[in-house]
Amino acid sequence: MANETPCALVVMGVSGSGKSTISESLARQLGWQYEDGDRFHPPSNVAKMSAGQPLTDEDRWPWLQAIAGRIDEWRARGEGGVVTCSALKRAYRRIIIGDRPEGVLVYLKGSRELIHRRMAARHEHFMPVALLDNQFKTLEEPGVDESPIVVDVAKTPAEIVATIVRELEKRAKP
Repeated sequence: MANETPCALVVMGVSGSGKSTISESLARQLGWQYEDGDRFHPPSNVAKMSAGQPLTDEDRWPWLQAIAGRIDEWRARGEGGVVTCSALKRAYRRIIIGDRPEGVLVYLKGSRELIHRRMAARHEHFMPVALLDNQFKTLEEPGVDESPIVVDVAKTPAEIVATIVRELEKRAKP
């Protein structure tokens, strides 16, 4: 990525890690498009999660393909974009980023305890706190071969966004 500006940032992490908050602010600062990956879930997925039932891989495939499709739309138009997606498994990230060299993975990493407290405090979200343990159990942290930007979610949103922007600038320098 040394001489390229990334076209798509995929902001990943377990539910409650701050993906939407960080992505909205990041997109605004970069002047890029923003999409909340949750909006690509079919109604059946939202119903399952609302009922406290974890999704299966079969449930996730259409959702991941829809997110990848949005990234491809941005690429085709030459636009930058930021999308949220839990992207808990490497196989999911291969679908979303795959062979898209301008895609960058941003991993919002935090302790179960911190994220649990944040989830317990939020309202009007379909993901219940009860599914957090399943998310951590499913999580395959990105490896160095995925070239992620890893940011500690214990920082403030402004600090997190500033860290991501600095890392993007480093990657864009020749």
